[in-house]
Amino acid sequence: MDFNMKKLASDAGIFFTRAVQFTEEKFGQAEKTELDAHFENLLARADSTKNWTERILRQTEVLLQPNPSARVEEFLYEKLDRKVPSRVTNGELLAQYMAEAASELGPSTPYGKTLIKVSEAEKRLGAAERDFIHTASLSFLTPLRNFLEGDWKTISKERRLLQNRRLDLDACKARLKKAKAAEAKATLWNDEVDKAEQELRVAQTEFDRQAEVTRLLLEGISSTHVNHLRCLHEFVKSQTTYYAQCYRHMLDLQKQLGSSQGAIFPGTFVGTTEPASPPLSSTSPTTTAATMPVVPTGAALAPPEEAALCLEEVAPPASGTRKARVLYDYEAADSSELALLADELITVYSLPGMDPDWLIGERGNKKGKVPVTYLELLS
Repeated sequence: MDFNMKKLASDAGIFFTRAVQFTEEKFGQAEKTELDAHFENLLARADSTKNWTERILRQTEVLLQPNPSARVEEFLYEKLDRKVPSRVTNGELLAQYMAEAASELGPSTPYGKTLIKVSEAEKRLGAAERDFIHTASLSFLTPLRNFLEGDWKTISKERRLLQNRRLDLDACKARLKKAKAAEAKATLWNDEVDKAEQELRVAQTEFDRQAEVTRLLLEGISSTHVNHLRCLHEFVKSQTTYYAQCYRHMLDLQKQLGSSQGAIFPGTFVGTTEPASPPLSSTSPTTTAATMPVVPTGAALAPPEEAALCLEEVAPPASGTRKARVLYDYEAADSSELALLADELITVYSLPGMDPDWLIGERGNKKGKVPVTYLELLS
């Protein structure tokens, strides 16, 4: 019992001494041991890593789950170490509504048939989104959380310990200074100075040891950056896969809708929808190639009767021609296609039975098939 009381009294005395030293430093009434420039740089780098990791983590969570209530629910499940219940994605919910609407409004009607087709596409988009969220969470969010909840907590603990060791060291320096001043006035015995010097040596040793431990942990931030870089590549890879799947699903849906549109709305100009992607400059071939949409070659898309089409015999229809601006450079796959340069203007039109993803393009005395996704159709 006496031992515990003495320990509590000792801890209280140490805490009080540190508090006094810290307060006097703040008011400029006590000297402070400064860390070297390299150590300060390591501290600043670690703080920046922690702050930006938190911000990137939070915004990625918003990207993957825009619903704040759902994010809070998932957080609580994780803290309780329970499995997060499976949640229907927005695409899957939309697919369900469309399927139910088609069933009630008539699945054999043109509108009902289209609802069913779009419903199936939205369901595939929802499944792709679910896979993307799962992959991104494992490969990107989990490592970021592990750093903040593991390595960073260890670093913070050792930094607080280093701060305490520094306060103890500076308090010992202050006591030794006072002891020497009292000795000079012959008001203090030499053994008091010896005691202060011994305390200072112990405090210096503990401070140096703790500074080395903290420094090693801070230098480990470089390994953290390497790990986060690897995770970032995985995140980009999963996001690329997700958007490629979405593009393929919507391209298939567009083909299905385009093939039935002519029967429902005869005379409609096929492929009049402007592409969602903004116009890109063709000044950088590398950038253009990296951002160019993946479109199958003409031979893969064109039906047999169109592949045998003689372009010299093709004449533009009396009505239905339009001007189009080229969004991206396009290299013709064969003689039936027309090569394109970004930002040039061409005349385009569709022919009966032609694949809805392609148009006939004319530039001067040259003509050939051109992909719709490479064009911005002008009114």
